[in-house]
Amino acid sequence: MNIIDKNIEELTLYENNPRQNDNAVDYVANSIEEFGFKIPCLITKDGEVICGHTRIKAALKLGMSKIPCIVADDLTDEQVKAFRLVDNQTASIAEWDFEALENELNSITSFNMDDFGFDLLFKDGDKERKQKLEQGSEIDINDYADDKFECTCPKCGFKFNPKE
Repeated sequence: MNIIDKNIEELTLYENNPRQNDNAVDYVANSIEEFGFKIPCLITKDGEVICGHTRIKAALKLGMSKIPCIVADDLTDEQVKAFRLVDNQTASIAEWDFEALENELNSITSFNMDDFGFDLLFKDGDKERKQKLEQGSEIDINDYADDKFECTCPKCGFKFNPKE
């Protein structure tokens, strides 16, 4: 596997990318600015992006002209489409251990981790809910769920509103 620097203008964002990533661009740009471009983008031999759309948008925002890429010339067209979806979906399945996360965040003093989106994990009453859980208190879902609240079964994907 070779990492090569590619001119951004030689790359093509996949036009049917189902992942809506514009809200993450600023956070990824902050990460690239702070830590460097550490995760290469995955592209086809023709320069179409498989994985890394948000990183490319962030690089453009930062005025970068070249970025590190890996050419996946060993995948069929169908494998490219499947991998593009799988890469995003598997990241979505992972969950935070909030106690471990809080310990890690508290041990980081040189960075404002909100610059990387961590403030979004504790919005809309999540901090209060998290504290109640940690204290062993019972939580009434009706205290937190609104009409738009929706749960998704991780096994079958069934979506429901527990208030209904």
